[in-house]
Amino acid sequence: MKFKKTTLKNGLRVITVPMKDTQTVTVVIMVGVGARYETDKEDGLSHFIEHMMFKGTQKRPKPLDISEELDSIGGMSNAFTSEDVTAYFVKSDARHLDKSLDVVADIFLNSKLDSGDIEREKGPISQEISMIEDTPQRNIYDVFTKLLYKDNPLGRNVVGSKKTVSSFKRSDLVRYISRFYSANNTIVCVAGKIDDRKVMKKIRKYFSDMRNNKPQKAKKVTENQKNPEVVVKFKKTEQTHILIGNRAYDENHKDRFVLGLISTILGGNMSSRLFTEIREKRGLAYHVRTMVDAYSDCGYIVTQAGIEHKNLEMAIKTIVDEYKKITVEKVSEKELQRSKDFIKGISVMGLESSDDVAMFFIDQELKKKKIMTPQEIFARIDKVTTEDILRVAKDIFQNETLNLAVIGPHKDAKKLTKLLKL
Repeated sequence: MKFKKTTLKNGLRVITVPMKDTQTVTVVIMVGVGARYETDKEDGLSHFIEHMMFKGTQKRPKPLDISEELDSIGGMSNAFTSEDVTAYFVKSDARHLDKSLDVVADIFLNSKLDSGDIEREKGPISQEISMIEDTPQRNIYDVFTKLLYKDNPLGRNVVGSKKTVSSFKRSDLVRYISRFYSANNTIVCVAGKIDDRKVMKKIRKYFSDMRNNKPQKAKKVTENQKNPEVVVKFKKTEQTHILIGNRAYDENHKDRFVLGLISTILGGNMSSRLFTEIREKRGLAYHVRTMVDAYSDCGYIVTQAGIEHKNLEMAIKTIVDEYKKITVEKVSEKELQRSKDFIKGISVMGLESSDDVAMFFIDQELKKKKIMTPQEIFARIDKVTTEDILRVAKDIFQNETLNLAVIGPHKDAKKLTKLLKL
């Protein structure tokens, strides 16, 4: 899979990825700003701006004007905000590239940010905050990251609080966009059935006049945890939700591929150790998985499960035991190879569509030191040995960096802390 990177004179980066075996095209615009860049008063502003971009432009004054135009070509549009990025995208039949690019560029560059629309949108976002609060399987991540990053914006909810959201004014949005939505902090990726030269001509037409400035950096995370920590959020729920895991590596760490394999071995699929132990052998949970999350300066590996209230301690003990086991016993060559093949297999399937390909490349351009092709990534995965798995597991799964978040009808955090022994 070949790609081309071009940097315009104003600093805007463009990634083009021709795909001959598809009839679709995806345009993604990604900005290097998210929740962790906000001040306390701006909590939720990145996400609020994402919503407002679809409320109308001078050319398309109403939200319906935008949606009807995309519906008329069978196009899909969406956006998302995370801790460190905000992205907008449109996917369509490749024959409608001109229309797709015109729409996504228009909402990104020319949104009206009407004061009346801003006031009206506070209601839906307030309801979104309530929805997350009422969804423990989602809310548990906010509880966990707040425990890890309590003194950093990275520990806040991406959608913000009802208090901050209700206070936003048009001037707040305009200032924030001025600070972060600059050419040198923005990437455009076009993937699919495209002619590279024609695409670049169109992108220059839309984005060459975009201004350039120096966006501020996010507050760095300082990690000096000395003992395992537990947070329990009391809530009358049908099941108890837990996240348990350790601080780990940043997104560019040399051992990130090893850690990804450890995550897969522990809880990445239906043959993984924790799925087998917790669901199949003990019947403790319907849903259990292990995952890695990473940022520019920090990261963690964590296992999530939803369990019966009475099985909380048993589930914690089982997870901790598996964490401990992988630090003292080498995984077999067969188990390691199976995990490698699993990661490569799902990666290949995930890169069959233009939207997945566009996200794959644009995310790397923004977050990684170098864009790697799938083949280069697979080569790095193939180099991982059983000795690497043991070495990294020993480094990561240490008692002092172990953390547990719980949502359910529980109150005794001290009792649970005694179970966190690696």
